[in-house]
Amino acid sequence: MGETSTRKIGRYEIERELAEGGMGVVHLARQPSLERPVVLKRMRRELAQDEEAEARFLREARSVASIHHPNVVGVYDCFSWRGELIIACEYVDGLDAASALAKAGPLPPRIAALIGLELARGLEELHGRALVHRDLKPDNVLLGRGGEVKIADFGIAHDARARSLTRSGVSLGTPAYMAPEQIRGEKVDARADLFALGVLLYELVAGRTPFAPREGEDGEQASLLQRIERGAWRSLRRERSGVPRALAALVARCLAPKPKRRVASAGEVCRRLEAQLGGAPPAAARAELAAWIARAGVVPARGRTRRRAAGSDAAARARWPRRWVALAAALACALAVAAATLPAWSPGTAAWSAGIASAASE
Repeated sequence: MGETSTRKIGRYEIERELAEGGMGVVHLARQPSLERPVVLKRMRRELAQDEEAEARFLREARSVASIHHPNVVGVYDCFSWRGELIIACEYVDGLDAASALAKAGPLPPRIAALIGLELARGLEELHGRALVHRDLKPDNVLLGRGGEVKIADFGIAHDARARSLTRSGVSLGTPAYMAPEQIRGEKVDARADLFALGVLLYELVAGRTPFAPREGEDGEQASLLQRIERGAWRSLRRERSGVPRALAALVARCLAPKPKRRVASAGEVCRRLEAQLGGAPPAAARAELAAWIARAGVVPARGRTRRRAAGSDAAARARWPRRWVALAAALACALAVAAATLPAWSPGTAAWSAGIASAASE
């Protein structure tokens, strides 16, 4: 389909292209009947003759469509349009974790732990349905401006209940986030996702993946698999000061080379992070993450483009009655004080307080 030849795919109105990859193109679109934004994933036409690629694409849609969980991107529809397979997915107003890292740098440890907790809640649901994501990484973690954390892109997810589409000895995924058994092309289970979660948590806090060669090191000195199998990574507390011991210990358990020595389940990750965070129920976790996203400025404010188009901020303020300006200033001050105050369920330990205080300087 030429982007200029039509602005519709089926019943969806195309707004813009979001990304393009080996499997296809991703668009931001609108569903007029429900007046909501959606994401459309188009499988490349040339892959339509590849039975394995088509089966994997359809399995992604069918596996995730049955899941209704706040930490998993929803699938709305799957259909064929002009010989192309299309998946319609939930749109998350925000950015991926990789972009957040690029914009904000390493995250405060508490914020990283909150994101990890929400991811673990999503993984617990997936694993309970015999699904292994196999490609958990910052690019596939979506952060909404309202504090939502959602796992996305199930293109290589494995369903233990269905016939495997991956040949023995073939590894699928992103090497920097893959468990050793996954790199070797062996059969994987939920523990491969827990390894990836450990890599992701490490990166959110340290700003780099644990097994990446350090500056001045020879990247060819040892293969990635050798470094992973040897546990050749620097402790998270040595990599960054102020990281709570419990968080560093959890990451270390996730990164154990042998699956049987890793943390037992996503549910255990949830329990350990909840204990560190003083409970962190989902609504409170979203509220705190939303406040950090707003403070860090990683997501543009709504309506910023429209305000600039209408005129400068100074000109707009000049049209306001002074009493409304005063009220707005008072409200902004009150919100700032509220945002700086931790929710009642927060533990307020010295370690976490240090992590939160560092947010202002990061």
